[in-house]
Amino acid sequence: MNPFLFACTQVALVVIGLACVLCLYRVIVGPSVPDRVAALDLMTILSVGWMACLSVSTKDAWLTDPAIMLGLVSFLGTAAFARYLERKL
Repeated sequence: MNPFLFACTQVALVVIGLACVLCLYRVIVGPSVPDRVAALDLMTILSVGWMACLSVSTKDAWLTDPAIMLGLVSFLGTAAFARYLERKL
């Protein structure tokens, strides 16, 4: 693998990991339920990005299918919660 590409993927993995930690803080401390759900949705999106970056770094494609499934399930969960909030208000 190209050393520059390897370094970029390693930096991206660290940055995504730090962003997940910050989102976890928002999930735990969030002032309201919609804020927590938005942070959880962002964590799943970051997880999909982490899986894609790891897949590029290791040159294996086995993480792409779980990443796609996680993205779909995350979208459906967020859409369902938004619909629930819409009917509640």
